Amino acid sequence: MGVPFEAFIPYAIMLGMFGFSGAALSKLRAMQNGGKRARHSVDTWDRQMMDRDRRLTGFLRGQTDNVRAPAGFELSNPWRIERAFI
Repeated sequence: MGVPFEAFIPYAIMLGMFGFSGAALSKLRAMQNGGKRARHSVDTWDRQMMDRDRRLTGFLRGQTDNVRAPAGFELSNPWRIERAFI
């Protein structure tokens, strides 16, 4: 005895919604990363380089090939200075 195709309609709808939501989340993550795919297993070195790239270009994943840093980059030191005890 065959299964009526109407029984598969809810499963097709659910599968379609899972596919759509996965594609939409992937697109949103790519838009947040400047059009690049999301990074996984980011260690301390990668975070430092991504922070440097953000300070240079304004984007977390942006990169530049300029030899000279933009104006104001010398003032954007990521190290925090502790206050002296008075």
